[in-house]
Amino acid sequence: MAFLYNIGIRTYTLAIRLASPFNEKAALWIKGRKNIQKKISTVNKGSHRLVWFHAASLGEFEQGRPVMEALKKEQPDTRILLTFFSPSGYEIRKNYAGADYIYYLPADTPRNARHFIESVQPDAAVFVKYEYWYNYLNQLNKRHIPTYLISAIFRKEQPFFKTWGGLHRKMLHFFTRMFIQDEESARLLSSIGIQAFEQTGDTRFDRVKQIADTAQDIDKVTHFLNGAPAVVCGSTWPPDEELLLDYINRDNTNFKWIIAPHEIGENHIRTILGKCQKKVIRYTQDEAGETDAKVLIIDCIGLLSSIYRYGKIAYIGGGFGVGIHNTLEAAVYGIPVIFGPRYQKFNEAVTLIQQGGAFSIHNKTELDELLDSLLQDQAITETAGRQALAYVNSQLGATAIIMKYLV
Repeated sequence: MAFLYNIGIRTYTLAIRLASPFNEKAALWIKGRKNIQKKISTVNKGSHRLVWFHAASLGEFEQGRPVMEALKKEQPDTRILLTFFSPSGYEIRKNYAGADYIYYLPADTPRNARHFIESVQPDAAVFVKYEYWYNYLNQLNKRHIPTYLISAIFRKEQPFFKTWGGLHRKMLHFFTRMFIQDEESARLLSSIGIQAFEQTGDTRFDRVKQIADTAQDIDKVTHFLNGAPAVVCGSTWPPDEELLLDYINRDNTNFKWIIAPHEIGENHIRTILGKCQKKVIRYTQDEAGETDAKVLIIDCIGLLSSIYRYGKIAYIGGGFGVGIHNTLEAAVYGIPVIFGPRYQKFNEAVTLIQQGGAFSIHNKTELDELLDSLLQDQAITETAGRQALAYVNSQLGATAIIMKYLV
């Protein structure tokens, strides 16, 4: 099985290389790993302790971030090496100040894994959520290096729980301890004889609380609202925007609307502007401070998690596509959350609905009825918001438990 796995890794790497002239993400994947072994050889922990964190992409980085920052706070001299698999994580966080070294992870071949571990000599390794690389885990295990999996979640469809998943089950045994999100994951692991786990929840809750506690005022948004309540629509896609703009164009309440699209290319921004019949302004333009506008378009990145604090209601995009974006960034501010029908793979969304802090809509009629209710009845909105915040608060603390094993 390991032989077949290694062939699969080499085939996958070759496929990315062949796709790189035609695919920007593949090109970044290849370019970022050029001379990567030489770069890794420069890692020098000296007499310091070094902990290696690995995240697949940006979302997993955000789950690992509170642990990295707690570790740096507790042990300032500890060196942190952060690796990414995907360009969508590395390219955005390659200058993250909380890590001493940040690299792409070389492809998981036996040779690469051996060179990496011998060069870096980590004192501990932390994998985030669902990154399982056999050769790296095998090298860590051979050297008796404590290895942890955090914010992990398991589903019965995964190879670990199939009759043919022997290699994957072996990888789970390489972890010193796994910190899992929910009871279903605990049940599944127990069913295959895995006991080295602890149900701690998801570190994302700690992260969004950290963001909310340190959120800064955004002057342009404050001026735009001028004291009016707002609906914040975050990470929206065209199917979301079509429904939202239809409602916005008919909305005569005192609510204002903030739209932060997932894609901020100029053509897409202009499309939104063209479909909006209310007075609309762009964040990056000088006019953004105008107080008589009804709609503000956030045409830049990096602000959304702080902008949710200005909302009375949040709409989270992606639910009419592959799946919703981060609902917790809004729920932590104690506001009800709305999203489309494709949310079932996100435990926090399912639970938010069960506890009355979130609502899922399937079409224009359902969105119209829900928004009419929330915009016109403050009691309903505030009750749902309290439920959302109560859920977030009930899930805090995973980072503190993990830290007991890392320090």
